[in-house]
Amino acid sequence: MNNFLNWLDNLLFSSGIEITNIPYLRLLILVGSLIIISIICFYITKYLIIHTIYRFIKRTRIQWDDILVERKSLDNLAHLIPALLVKACIPLIFIDFKQIIPFLSTLADIYIIIAIMILIISLLKASEVSISTSPIFTNKPIGSYFQLVRIIIYIIVAILIVSFVIGKSPFYLLSAFGALSAIVLLIFKDTILGFVASVQISSNDIIRVGDWIEIPKFNADGEVIAINLNTVKISNWDKTTTTVPTYYFISDSFKNWRSMKQSGVRRINRPIYFNIRSIKFIDSTLKKRLSANKLIHNFLLEKNIEINNNNHDFNVLNTNQQLTNIGIFKQYMEYYLKNSTSIRQDMTLMIRQLTITEKGMPLEIYCFTDKTEWIDYEEVISDIFNYILATAPYFDLEIFQIPSGEDIVKGMQACTQKH
Repeated sequence: MNNFLNWLDNLLFSSGIEITNIPYLRLLILVGSLIIISIICFYITKYLIIHTIYRFIKRTRIQWDDILVERKSLDNLAHLIPALLVKACIPLIFIDFKQIIPFLSTLADIYIIIAIMILIISLLKASEVSISTSPIFTNKPIGSYFQLVRIIIYIIVAILIVSFVIGKSPFYLLSAFGALSAIVLLIFKDTILGFVASVQISSNDIIRVGDWIEIPKFNADGEVIAINLNTVKISNWDKTTTTVPTYYFISDSFKNWRSMKQSGVRRINRPIYFNIRSIKFIDSTLKKRLSANKLIHNFLLEKNIEINNNNHDFNVLNTNQQLTNIGIFKQYMEYYLKNSTSIRQDMTLMIRQLTITEKGMPLEIYCFTDKTEWIDYEEVISDIFNYILATAPYFDLEIFQIPSGEDIVKGMQACTQKH
């Protein structure tokens, strides 16, 4: 190299360059040549990676290494080779400017460290994608662990860069961190809490990607799409996205619908309100109409026999008035649900009367359907309650609803006609 420098100096001197300007002109030529060579090395390295290494990876039978090609993880090697070349050439090129060599060497070291960091991070991201697709880790918060590793790498790189800048050993900086531990814990509080929460979530299988969860506190109601170190992303059913701190899932309560999907059944638990004024004992006309219904014909016969026997024993009159339309309707709907193919007959099935409110007398449908998907589930409920609404008048029952303006006008008109 010294021979080349002497030859270049002689060439410049013979060209008529003043001897005082030769070092500067030589520096300009060498820097320009180094930039050109570095660019050439960059593209040669990138070409070799794309046309040699990537082609070899694609030809292998191993599937996980194809992610390196898809994400172009090895492209960052093209930045590392020129950086090493520049690092090696700095002392030779700036031989006459030794005062600037430490500064340039430090910049080169920082660039090399950053290039290595970017390469490692890209390889970690490719590994994360590969591991996440494995059936073993499909429902595990793998992203949280990789995110923690990346944070550690960033911290290590930051320490190395600072140590190069100030000219101290990295261990010197680490010893200084002892006094700043409280500040560090405060800064990384969410990260530490998130990591602990991620470990507990994974070990206890609290939530998984794809779970349907409800968190009223955050107005979250949807599917988990990502579990990270600090946050859990939830895609709500209204197509909005809610971000919830990871540690919230071990410090507070929420509803996870996963067990419902795994069981293959979903509960129906809804009341419908009846006008209290429409509830009555059945008369002979209503009894005759209801007896013609095959679903409750046998029930009415058995009930009449039971009532007649009781009345005979206790000498009670008016036996036909011991049955109510709401009681028969309740039994009718129970028979209807027991004959439905969408209702699970091996689980709790009942129709119960709840406490009377200002809205009327509530009759609650409580059963389980084998339709767990939202649309199918709602269709089953619609079929049941549409049938209730259409059938209630057959039993001389009225469904309660709060009077609207039209109802009030009709009531006033009816009063006017009477008077």
